[in-house]
Amino acid sequence: MIEFKNVTKTYANGVKGLNNISIDIQDGEFVSIIGLSGAGKSTFLRSINRLNDISEGEIIIDGKSLTKANKKELKLIRRNIGMIFQHFNLVKKMTVQKNVISGRLGYYSTMKSIFGVFSKEDYQLVNESLELVGLSDKLHSRCDELSGGQQQRVSIARTLVQNSSIILADEPVASLDPITTERIMDDLKRINNEYNRTIIINLHSVELARKYSTRIIGLRNGEVVFDGAAAEATDEVLKNIYGEKILEEADGVLV
Repeated sequence: MIEFKNVTKTYANGVKGLNNISIDIQDGEFVSIIGLSGAGKSTFLRSINRLNDISEGEIIIDGKSLTKANKKELKLIRRNIGMIFQHFNLVKKMTVQKNVISGRLGYYSTMKSIFGVFSKEDYQLVNESLELVGLSDKLHSRCDELSGGQQQRVSIARTLVQNSSIILADEPVASLDPITTERIMDDLKRINNEYNRTIIINLHSVELARKYSTRIIGLRNGEVVFDGAAAEATDEVLKNIYGEKILEEADGVLV
């Protein structure tokens, strides 16, 4: 379980990315974070693996304080948290296999990590993860030879190899075409359902949030203004998240 306790993030310029948020996310949930650009979505997500340090409050993951964790403790907590980025965050000139197996680095000492010493079991995990996302035939391809959608699926495979129970996804489909977007979202939903991984994803598309999520959290100016089931994200709720004119500007449909 992930617990936010009165969490505030204040940037150096005085802007509050998060403002006194108290919220719990249970194991196995598929949570979509929605809101305008600058609402605090990325700050919220990146605070969960401490890519952003918070200014006040505390974040607790599986009973352990992320906020107070020292370097060694933080490494162990982060090992259980996978991250999928909008721009894939892959080493493009390396093979798919090498990018995916990097998800195992948190399980090895610094010296073994430097020399890339991995077990047969690790390589088997790579094969199984690539099969799950439909990329078995790309094992030895360089990542810069792949399409954007394929690269994002490599990122997903990397989180599976990491064996993380929490997967964070920061706008993972923002730069992808509609068909590829559906494929990526289907992959994430299957991982959520079949492997009971907790998925927390930032999305611009409310329709995707409604279709795939078990829960939607709406942020506005760093505050939670909606927290409920996908079916509860009505047009009236969306007005509160995005502003009164948002539905008019989108001809009644926010996509």
